[in-house]
Amino acid sequence: MTGAVAVLRGFGPVFALLFALQFISMGAMEMSGPFWPIQIRALSPSEGVFALAGIGVYVCPMLGVSLTSAFWGRMGDRFGNRLMMVRALAGLAVTQLLVAFAQDVWTILALRFLQGACAGYIAPAQAYGVQVTGGRDRAALFAWLQVATNVGSLGGAFLGGLILDALPFAAVNLTAGVICALCAGVAWASLPVPPQGTGGVGPAKATAASGAVSTGISVSGLLVLMGLLLTSRMVLQVPFALYMSEVYGAQHWIAGLSYGLLALGFVVGAPVWARIFAWRAPAFVLGWSVLIVAGCLLVTGLAGSTRNIGLFAVLYLAWGALLGGTTPVLLSLVSAATLSDRQGSILGLAQTCQQGASVVGIIAGVVATQRFGLEVAFPLVASLYGLSFLVALALWLKSRRSFDKGEIS
Repeated sequence: MTGAVAVLRGFGPVFALLFALQFISMGAMEMSGPFWPIQIRALSPSEGVFALAGIGVYVCPMLGVSLTSAFWGRMGDRFGNRLMMVRALAGLAVTQLLVAFAQDVWTILALRFLQGACAGYIAPAQAYGVQVTGGRDRAALFAWLQVATNVGSLGGAFLGGLILDALPFAAVNLTAGVICALCAGVAWASLPVPPQGTGGVGPAKATAASGAVSTGISVSGLLVLMGLLLTSRMVLQVPFALYMSEVYGAQHWIAGLSYGLLALGFVVGAPVWARIFAWRAPAFVLGWSVLIVAGCLLVTGLAGSTRNIGLFAVLYLAWGALLGGTTPVLLSLVSAATLSDRQGSILGLAQTCQQGASVVGIIAGVVATQRFGLEVAFPLVASLYGLSFLVALALWLKSRRSFDKGEIS
């Protein structure tokens, strides 16, 4: 806890407010996350509709984000990322309030898609964070913003459960809508407009950034790697509870606890990886990325083969800790290789790739487990990590060759 406070103070009070907004707003959005199947089942006229809508209620917002994040990123570069954050929070507030009164599954799916299309909060928050911190220590910046998201998600799910135990489901969405509206007001009133020309990539740094691209950092390659890693992670999103029940005969609270260990591992691991990679050369970071992906391959392979639930829980926690060294770190490389006036665009594009990859992972997990059984879930995850390992290795070798050529010249 002391370390977290020290980091927030080191980045400054504006980042502390940004961290709090991310924590609270993402927590609000996750208040309903685990409980949508309950509401969808209650409103579905048949099991077929429930099966389709039960997946769609999670996929539709991701599709909305993936289709619009790049656009909102360009708008952020043009009109300011602070304005895009306020717009996204206001969009989340309005759609959450509308969803609270929806009594038809198709209306809910349409509003969830609209919610994703109007949202896109995380990408401008990241770009704004680069601006207000002067672009320093991006790995730590993105790691702590991801920590805020994960901790907020855990706290939001718990608070949503408490509300649902006492009140109807609509109360969960109403509460979330009010919280997002308050966050939008606070962001508008309290977050300063960054001075023109900030972003940590002035003329000298801009040259360094553009040079980073020419010396071996492939932004498109990094986006592909991030997409593969997220696809691997999301395969288990839908079948996880069924897997725990069928393979281990686990009660629901044990399945929920095990699922939460992934987020807990991420929260613990992300700041550690950020410290390891602080001020390191891209080739060093990519080399470690190869090892991290190999670790994910090993851990998920073991988790799929063990029938000891205690060992499974430990492996799931370790998997989360390894994931803390993936997306935030790779995002920092993407940001560092991009000029300051394109931060919103590139981070919006990264968000589009991440959401699209998440959708692919969810669909792949559902289709594979329904067609071949739950026992194929972890082998599929491990196989995707194997492909990710090859991509990470290729990126690292390319960066090494470019670095050696640069030294020779």
